[in-house]
Amino acid sequence: MMKPSILPGQTIGILGGGQLGRMMGLSARAMGYRIAVLEPKPDAPTAQIADVSVEAAYDDRAAARELANHCDVLTYEFENIDADTASFLEQSMYLPQGSSLLHTTKHRGREKQAIQNAGVDVSPYRLVSSAAALEEAMQDIGCPAVLKTCEGGYDGKGQVVIREDTNIQDAFDELAAQTTDLVLEAWIPFEKEISVIVTRSTNGETTTFPAGENKHQNNILHQTIVPAYIAEQTEKKAVDMAYELAEAFDLVGTLAVEMFVLDEDTVYVNEVAPRPHNSGHYTIEACETSQFEQHVRAVCGLPLGSTQLLKPVVMTNILGEHVPYVQDHFASFAGSGHVHFYGKQEAKTGRKMGHWTVLGSGRDDALEKTSRVWPE
Repeated sequence: MMKPSILPGQTIGILGGGQLGRMMGLSARAMGYRIAVLEPKPDAPTAQIADVSVEAAYDDRAAARELANHCDVLTYEFENIDADTASFLEQSMYLPQGSSLLHTTKHRGREKQAIQNAGVDVSPYRLVSSAAALEEAMQDIGCPAVLKTCEGGYDGKGQVVIREDTNIQDAFDELAAQTTDLVLEAWIPFEKEISVIVTRSTNGETTTFPAGENKHQNNILHQTIVPAYIAEQTEKKAVDMAYELAEAFDLVGTLAVEMFVLDEDTVYVNEVAPRPHNSGHYTIEACETSQFEQHVRAVCGLPLGSTQLLKPVVMTNILGEHVPYVQDHFASFAGSGHVHFYGKQEAKTGRKMGHWTVLGSGRDDALEKTSRVWPE
């Protein structure tokens, strides 16, 4: 059955007020939509560009009802939104993404099982809830391995690497102070980390963006290079996996699929995120349609845009510790590429404050232009 089209002039509600909601909202405003946001922090990045801002906790039902009163369609900008609130709103207003995938991806165990159920390869894992269970799981998974909280972790938070000399009890206790709902994942000796962003509309139309090659520093995404330095057959495999997940999950909106490439023929899914993704920020300047506009098109029931890459590109995250340098050399950054700041008030170490996109005649050219300006 065809879903309703939400047209410019109507209001898109966004659960979550961070940078993803901000960039989503900016794309929507450019198309003529109005924006409402639910976010507990004052003067949040999305609230700064919204027509209506409801300042309350994500699980505040009265605030959720207030948001619903302003919206013609609802979406969310990150998966740590309260799934019960999303389910509550789903009963009272139009949330085309639904709450089911949000519930699945909030929990690493449920997420990995769902990926396996879709017939897509995922790295070996075991759920654990005690030090004894961790000892047993280590026998199956092997060493090294990574112990993670099932909920709430990001950018390297909520995880411990277990090596031959690691005390199992200490590793368990470190995370058990937060929760005993844990997952042990095999350490994958990957050659590269890549991501594919897939978008599926309310009418089932599906597109993917070119695979990005991701470079991390201190477990935080540092750079995304597009096209990725991978074989054509590897990219095809990765894209096919993203399509399979979108179909199996009955996706509406955006799904970022992060993967490990072991060799040309072996790709594992690491994790997924049911919303626009940091590794897709390059699409704003480098693709015919950005991931944010594509997401808006998808949840509003509009035809999806072309995802063609216009030029090779390197996207670099600007963290809190980088802000003084970027500000002091802003002319060089702006002269070489496109600087985006997110409107966050406090620049903390490791906090994503913005990103910088550099286009080139080729990947090597874009990397060379980036290295001329970026402090290494």
